[in-house]
Amino acid sequence: MNLKVKAKLDPSFEPLSVVCRDMRKATKDDGQDIIIAVERNRGYTTTYKTRIFRDGIGKDEENFRFVERIVKSILWIAGGYKIIIAGSETVGKRIKEAYTYGGLRDFDVHFMERVYEQPFSVEVVSYENAPSDISAASPIGRHLEGCRIGFDAGGSDRKVSAVIDGKSVYSEEVVWFPKTNSDPDYHYNGILEAMKTAASHMPRVDAIGVSSAGVYIDNRIMVASLFLKVSDEDFDRKVKNMYLDVAREIGENIPIEVANDGDVTALAGAMDLDDDSVLGVAMGTSEAGGYVDPEGNITGWLNELAFVPVDYCREAMVDEWSGDYGCGVKYFSQDGVIKLAPFASIELDESLTLAEKLKVVQGLMKDGDSRAADIYDTIGAYFGYAIAYYAEFYDIKHVLIMGRVTSGEGGTLILERAREVLDKEFPELASKIQLHIPDESSRRVGQSVAAASLPEIK
Repeated sequence: MNLKVKAKLDPSFEPLSVVCRDMRKATKDDGQDIIIAVERNRGYTTTYKTRIFRDGIGKDEENFRFVERIVKSILWIAGGYKIIIAGSETVGKRIKEAYTYGGLRDFDVHFMERVYEQPFSVEVVSYENAPSDISAASPIGRHLEGCRIGFDAGGSDRKVSAVIDGKSVYSEEVVWFPKTNSDPDYHYNGILEAMKTAASHMPRVDAIGVSSAGVYIDNRIMVASLFLKVSDEDFDRKVKNMYLDVAREIGENIPIEVANDGDVTALAGAMDLDDDSVLGVAMGTSEAGGYVDPEGNITGWLNELAFVPVDYCREAMVDEWSGDYGCGVKYFSQDGVIKLAPFASIELDESLTLAEKLKVVQGLMKDGDSRAADIYDTIGAYFGYAIAYYAEFYDIKHVLIMGRVTSGEGGTLILERAREVLDKEFPELASKIQLHIPDESSRRVGQSVAAASLPEIK
C-alpha cells in the first residue's frame, strides 16, 4: 500500500480509510451496492452504504473480509444486537457464520447481548428491502438553568459540582477505588455522599447529570469497568439501576441523565467551541470516544472506538480482550506507545506497570530523545488515517484529543502528523476538520458543567 505519509515505525500499516477508498475505485465499473445496518434498542438503526465486487466473479473472500471490518466498525460505533446485510447473500451468509457463538466474532456477540439484553442475530435481505436510518439523537445537554448536580465517575477519583444557572458554585474531587472493590454498597455510598455534598451547596436540586465510563441504556448501567470486581449477581441486583436509585434518595421525581464520559467530554468541547459535529477521542489506558452530531445532539451510540479496527493488516497486533486484530486500543492508548517502543530501540523494564512504561517514554520525549519522537510521529500518522476512517461514519468538524498519551510535546506531535495526513491524503477532509487539544483545567471544569447540563427540566 502506497501511503503519502508513512507510519515511521510500522511499515506494514494498512489504514482502513485507504482500503475503503481503494475499494470504491476498484468496484466503480464492475461492482454491486451493499447496505450494512445495525439495529439496537427501541428499533434505532444505523446504516452504511458501500460497494463491493459482484458476487460470483472470484472475489468472495475479498468482499467478506472488507465487509466484516465495516460491520465490526458500525457495531462498536453505534451499538446493536441485530446486523442486517442487504445486497449480497454470499457475504451475508459469511457474516452470519462469523457472528455466532463460537464464531469469529464470538466476543462481540456476547458483549452486545449483555448490553442490550437481547439475543444477537444477523439477517440477510435483498437490497430493495434494506432498512433506513432510525435515529436516537436527542438534544441532551446545554440545559443550564436551575440548580444542578454534575457528577463525574472516574476510575481513580470521583468529581462532583454544584451548578447554578451554568456556573459551578462548588466542586470537589475525592479519591476512591471502585475498580478494586467488590461490594456495590461501596460505590453506592460514594456516589450518594458526593451528590449530597453538592446538594448542600444549593437551595434545591432541580436536575442531576452523570458522566461515567461505560455503556448506558436508558440511564441504566449495562457495562462499566468501575464495577469490575462486582459479581454478576450483585451487578444485576444492585448496580444496573444505581444512578436511578441514588437520584431518588436526593429527591423524588428529580430528572436524571446518565451519559458515557466520552460523550460528555465531546459535549463539553462543543460548548467550549460553541459549535457542533465534535468527535472526542481520549487516549489513556484504552481508547474512548464521544460524539456530538451536527444538530448538537448526543446520538445514543456506543462510540467504543477501542474495538473499532483501523488497520487492515492481518499481522497487526491483537487485542487480548476481544481477540481481534488492528483495533484502536493498540494504536491510541498507552498500549500503542508501549508496542512501538522496541521498534524505536527503546527498552522498557518489564517489571514496570503500563502507566510507568508510558512515563518513561514521556520523560524521554521531554528530554528531546528522537526515538520517543518517532513513537509519537507514528501514532500521529495512525491517527490521521483513523480520523479519515471515522469520517466514514461520523460527520466531523472538530476532533478533540485528550488523555495521558496526549500530554506534553507528544500530543502536539500527534496532531501535527495527523494534520499532515489529512492535508496530503484527504484534502477534502482537511478543509473541514479542525484538530484540538483542550486545556486540562478548563476541560475539568467544563466536564462537570456539561454533565450537570445533561437533563432537561420539564
